[in-house]
Amino acid sequence: MIEVHLYGELRRYVGKMDPREEAIAWVPYRPGMTVADVLHQLGIDPEREVSNIFINGHYDYHARSRLVQDGDRLGVFPKNMALLYC
Repeated sequence: MIEVHLYGELRRYVGKMDPREEAIAWVPYRPGMTVADVLHQLGIDPEREVSNIFINGHYDYHARSRLVQDGDRLGVFPKNMALLYC
């Protein structure tokens, strides 16, 4: 399984708009799956709606095209919460 933590307006995809609650989705792992595939499974358009993605706690500028592994944890932020990260 892939654990997906959604932030900001992306929380709506799991029906958890209260910021005091965790907004976590679980997506079944399939070999060859990319981060973009995981987001599409949740109905999220990674190009239009997503700014920053963390994989297992590490920011990755090219995350959308990265392959996921079973047990990975993603942190996904919407465009209106874009981070400046060096």
